[in-house]
Formats: sequence, structure tokens, C-alpha cells
Amino acid sequence: MEKKNDSLRERLLAHLPQPENLEGYREDTASLLAKHEKALFWEKWTNRMLSFLAIAIFLTANLFLKPDMTRMVSFDVVAGILFFLATVNGLQEFIYRNQVSLLKEVKQLQLQVLEVQATLLKNGDR
Repeated sequence: MEKKNDSLRERLLAHLPQPENLEGYREDTASLLAKHEKALFWEKWTNRMLSFLAIAIFLTANLFLKPDMTRMVSFDVVAGILFFLATVNGLQEFIYRNQVSLLKEVKQLQLQVLEVQATLLKNGDR
């Protein structure tokens, strides 16, 4: 049973970069997280714009187009579709935000493991 745990440990540690590349890995991690934060900003902006557009079309149709019922119904359908797309996009943003949060935690844990490995190598306790 000990051999299985040891081989599992070695396989998991094989996926990590070497402790000698700690600074490079830290910079790569920071740039990756910055890229994801920028993408999250644009997801949020898109969602808000879709919601705003849906509300604006709905209000325009119901406040200013009363005499023409066919046009009002078409605008309401378009507003409903945009609202549905905004809802789906909001759900996608929520899932993506949680994935980025999990990625941050995993990367922090990987950095801590690398720091411990680097300390052990420095002390010669490998």
C-alpha cells in the first residue's frame, strides 16, 4: 500500500515545475490570472449591455409604440430573447468566475509546494 501512495505522490509532483523555476512560474501564474480577470471583466460588461438593451427595447416598445400592436409585440419578443441571452451569459459568467477562483487557489497551492521544495533543496534535506 505504501508503494501506491508513493507512486501517486511522485506522479502528482511530476506535473509541477521544478523549484529552480519558481520565479518564472510565479510570473506565468500572475499573467495567466490577469488574463482571466480581463476576460471576466468583458463577460460582465457584455452581460450588463445585453440586459440594458433588453430593458431599453422593452420600455421603448411599451411606452412609445402603443398604436402599432404588431410592432410592439415584435419588440417585446426581441427584448425577451435579449433578456434570455443576458441570463444565459450571466450564468456563464458565474461559472467562469468560480473556475477562475478555483484556479487561483490551485495555483497558490502549487506555489506553496514549490516554495517548500525550494527550501528543502536549499537545506539539502531532499
